[in-house]
Amino acid sequence: MVDAAAAALAGVEVDYPGRGRALGPIDFSLAAGEIVALIGPSGCGKSTALRLLAGLEAPTRGQVRRAAGRGETAVVFQSPTLAPWLTATANVSLPLELAGVAGGEARARAAEALRRVGLAGAERARPAQLSGGMAMRASLARALVTSPKVLLLDEPFAALDEITRRQLADDVLALWAVERPAIVFVTHNVEEAVYMAGRVVVMTAGPGRIAGELAVEAPSPRPPGFRTTEGFRHTAERLSEMLRQGMEARA
Repeated sequence: MVDAAAAALAGVEVDYPGRGRALGPIDFSLAAGEIVALIGPSGCGKSTALRLLAGLEAPTRGQVRRAAGRGETAVVFQSPTLAPWLTATANVSLPLELAGVAGGEARARAAEALRRVGLAGAERARPAQLSGGMAMRASLARALVTSPKVLLLDEPFAALDEITRRQLADDVLALWAVERPAIVFVTHNVEEAVYMAGRVVVMTAGPGRIAGELAVEAPSPRPPGFRTTEGFRHTAERLSEMLRQGMEARA
């Protein structure tokens, strides 16, 4: 494995009883401060790879390197997974309290995290009182409140409308610019991958392997109008072709 990596998979394979090989073998390395998108067909193992990096699952074979300290790796899932009986502040402060941070400090840090994601004024709201986009912002605040070294995003915008998706994409990049955690972003959306990431990794049809990768040559956060530029369109078309080839590939 690469010593400088924030997280890595080396020769990793995942087998499930009765289903056979689900992932691999794959080698993947995430540099500190890097944003990488994982894209591939349904069932190719993108979410499995993310779960390995999160420490939520162990590989059948191979090695996983990850930021294993408490709060050093944070995950945002497709569903906000907020506790419905807790306020936004209580949901966001929960990781800090579990880490032993005193209640007053945890709540103050949670309030600041909510402010950073645009939820100032919603501190006392419960999840049922939040829109889908607001709930995802709260989930993002909960992930960021521990200042993680690695942030794992598993299709967090998939259930949202296009306008909200774009707003949240810009918000994530703006938040990244402050503390620069390494980010792995799983998506099915080619244009979203190009917009979010500095590097896009394309996976084959399951069992997933890495079909190839593409660097996105653009500043981050993205400049206004980036989606309309020739560079964006050209990169998206190249990535679409790589994805098509990856969907046809078999282990």
